[in-house]
Amino acid sequence: MAEAPEGEPVPSSSEETTVAIDVKEDGEPSPKKRKSDSASDCAQSEKLENRLGGILCCAVCLDLPQAAVYQCSNGHLMCAPCFTHLLADARLRDEAATCPNCRVEISKTTASRNLAVEKTVSELPSECKHCTRVFPRHSLQAHEEKICEERQYKFAQLTIDSSRKARLFDGLVRIVASVYSLLLSALRRTYLVSEVTEAPVKRRRYRRLTGCRYACIGCPWRGPAHEAGAHEAACAHPARSAADVLDALAERERRAADTYALYEQILDLLSYEKITFNDLQLKPYRTEEFMHKLFYETSRFTAFGHQWVVKAFVNKNQRDPTQSSQREITYQLILKSKTVCPLQLQWVWVRGPFGEAALRAAVCAHAFRDDDAAPPRALPLADPADTNRLLSNKAIHFRLIMFLSTK
Repeated sequence: MAEAPEGEPVPSSSEETTVAIDVKEDGEPSPKKRKSDSASDCAQSEKLENRLGGILCCAVCLDLPQAAVYQCSNGHLMCAPCFTHLLADARLRDEAATCPNCRVEISKTTASRNLAVEKTVSELPSECKHCTRVFPRHSLQAHEEKICEERQYKFAQLTIDSSRKARLFDGLVRIVASVYSLLLSALRRTYLVSEVTEAPVKRRRYRRLTGCRYACIGCPWRGPAHEAGAHEAACAHPARSAADVLDALAERERRAADTYALYEQILDLLSYEKITFNDLQLKPYRTEEFMHKLFYETSRFTAFGHQWVVKAFVNKNQRDPTQSSQREITYQLILKSKTVCPLQLQWVWVRGPFGEAALRAAVCAHAFRDDDAAPPRALPLADPADTNRLLSNKAIHFRLIMFLSTK
């Protein structure tokens, strides 16, 4: 036996056995070692994702940003909703906005977008809210809205009252209703019903979110279509009393009637002879009181031969709006000129070409007299979270459409 060179340790028999187990003849690691290596790599990757999530999170809400990422001059990160919330708080307090970490002054001009952090966050994995599968954040929204087989489909309800007198647009409504029914039946055949064929053809099942068949009597359940049968078999709503069922049906009919009446009212307003619109800019001002409360006001504008002004407040002129996380903008339409007879006016707010927030449909009405003001109403924002975004801007832009009744 050849002697080992001096200075090198001589392997024992146990060490030789270990080497023989872990290494094959061709030099590749054994399956057991490959499995342990992959498990360790997965654990290290998970730890890396957690560390990146802790580093790239927002300094205000301590969560990973969903969209734009802003940073102060010292590099502290803030997501877009928190950034606009800080600017809105500063506007309400009449002071400069500061970074929550280093207290350096921030604004829309001094803060900058961090594109590197945005791209890094977009590559981090996240779960789909429907099927719980993991995708990169940059492709998650497209998957949830267009690709996911368990996403929710929204079908609008169209109601036609045949007892009303025939109108010019009734024929168009019937055409749209017939096309809607054809599309709905096609979708039911294609997506909402499982297709079972004989072997050896593969069984196809499209898993879609659906509701209970007893939803018309008040059942709120929604889930995958393949679980609907089990739920309906155990659903307790068919055993409810007649009074409870009648209440649920009445509420359902009331909501449908309110929606139909609103859009019918808007169609009737479009037939008025006197219609005008103005693109308004609400600028911020301060009261001369001790608290220097914030309010918004437009310049005088002309409509139907009279002068008008729109004045807006935050949280119904609350003493300190910064103490409330839920904020809303209330406004008043004010007549600034004299009139001989009352003006029966109706109006609708829309986004307009310079607006930054979507609005829901809402028709308001008031009979204006000399130097009269309409009662305060909430600005009908489609998303209440847009209030902070509007408050953080230098001005608020909307379009006001006004209808004057000559009857």
